[in-house]
Amino acid sequence: MIEVLSNWWHAFWGFFISNLLGYGGGPSTIPLMQAQIVQHYHWMNNLQFANVLAIANALPGPVSTKLAAALGYQVGGWVGVVVATIGTVVPSALVLNVLLRLLHRFRDSFVVKGMTATIQAVIAILLLLLTWAVFRDSTGSLGIIQSVVIAVIAFMLMKWRKVHPAFVIVGAFVYGGLVLR
Repeated sequence: MIEVLSNWWHAFWGFFISNLLGYGGGPSTIPLMQAQIVQHYHWMNNLQFANVLAIANALPGPVSTKLAAALGYQVGGWVGVVVATIGTVVPSALVLNVLLRLLHRFRDSFVVKGMTATIQAVIAILLLLLTWAVFRDSTGSLGIIQSVVIAVIAFMLMKWRKVHPAFVIVGAFVYGGLVLR
């Protein structure tokens, strides 16, 4: 019973910390969640995380709550879903309420403008590091040529053919299931 409670606590705390520190919404919390899920708690590896992330991105709604639900279930069943989701939503609700009041009050301040610009750069770097980790792991299993070809095709479909990312992700799953096995 103690181990189950510990898993629930870790699920809550891991998502709470990720979302407390993830200023800017879903994209900024994803690298922090990856650090908690893959590197800190070792609940899954980078490829498994990338698969869950792809499915979460294909579904409607905020990505962080979908990731929390999926990982919460893996860690602690249905109670884990609730605990991880609460850990995801509570910090955002509390901090957002306080920060929006402060930012609105001091929105013309050079300090607030500088903080916002700095945070955007940090988020960009974290997303690049996450992309590199997933790319490195996928090239290890698929090979560099196949990984690059899939990435280029996905980019072209979304950029020039305006195919919705969810359909590109489903197409990648079908390709992986039928061709790669």
